[in-house]
Amino acid sequence: MSKDEIEFIGKQVKDMYGTFIGKVVGTITDIDGSVQTVGVDCGSEGLKQLPFEQLVVQGAYVIYIPRWRLEAQRLLREKGLTLRRIRALMDIVSENDDMKEDAELIHEKYKMKLLTLEESEKQIKEKLEQRIKELDSQFQSIRMLVFDAKLQFKSNEISDAKYESVKTQTVEIIEHIEHEKAEIVSIQKRITDLSVESVERTQSPKQELHTAAISYLGKVENTVSQPAQVAAAPVSGPAVGNAPQAPAQRPVAIGADGAEDSQDSDWLSRISSQ
Repeated sequence: MSKDEIEFIGKQVKDMYGTFIGKVVGTITDIDGSVQTVGVDCGSEGLKQLPFEQLVVQGAYVIYIPRWRLEAQRLLREKGLTLRRIRALMDIVSENDDMKEDAELIHEKYKMKLLTLEESEKQIKEKLEQRIKELDSQFQSIRMLVFDAKLQFKSNEISDAKYESVKTQTVEIIEHIEHEKAEIVSIQKRITDLSVESVERTQSPKQELHTAAISYLGKVENTVSQPAQVAAAPVSGPAVGNAPQAPAQRPVAIGADGAEDSQDSDWLSRISSQ
C-alpha cells in the first residue's frame, strides 16, 4: 500500500455532487498489498466496503465516483476511439483505392468491436434510466418534506427559524440531485450520438457503393414497370382514330447528397469539494 493510499484513512467521504457519505476507517488489501475495498462508516447504515477504484482523494475529502459513471466513461472512450479509427480508414480508402482490399479486413475487425460494445451500452442505458427514477423519487420525497414543514409552520408547531432551516438544507440536496441528473442526461445524449454515428460507420466503402447502386436501379425499374394511369375524359366532336401517342419519357434519376456534421463535445465532469 502506497503512502497516499494510507493517508486518506480518517478522511470524510462525499459523492461527486457534494452529498456526505461517511468516514474512511480502514482498507482491505490483496495478498500483493494492493487495496481492494475501503471501509467507510456510514452511521446508521453501518460499515460499507466501497471499491477502491471508485474513490479519489481531493484535498480534505475522499470523493466517491458512482459505478454508472465509470462504466459510461469507459464505453464513450472505447466507442469513440473505434469510430475515429473507422473514419480514418474511410479517408485512407478514399485517398488510395488500391488499399480497399486491406481496408475491408480491418473494417470487419472494428465492426466486430462495435458489436461487442452494444451489449455493454444496453446495460449502461438501463442503469442510467434506473438512476434517474431513483433521483426523481428522492426529489418527490424532498418536496413532501418541505410541504409538511410549511404545514407545521402555518399551524404554529415550529418556528419561522426552523422552517427556514428546513428550506435551506433541502435546497442544497435538490442542487445535488439536479446536478447528477443533468450529467446523466448529458451522458445519455452522448451515447445516443455515438450510436447514430456507429450505424453510419459500420457499412464498408464497398458495401456503400453496392447499396447505392441497388437503390438507384430499383428506383428506375419501379418507375419503368409502373405505367402511368391517365383518367379518361369525354371528348366532344368527331372521334379521332389511331392518333399517334407521345413517346414515354425515360425516368430521370435524381441523386441526393448528405453531409455529416460530427459534434465532439467535451465530457469532463467537475468534482464537488464542498
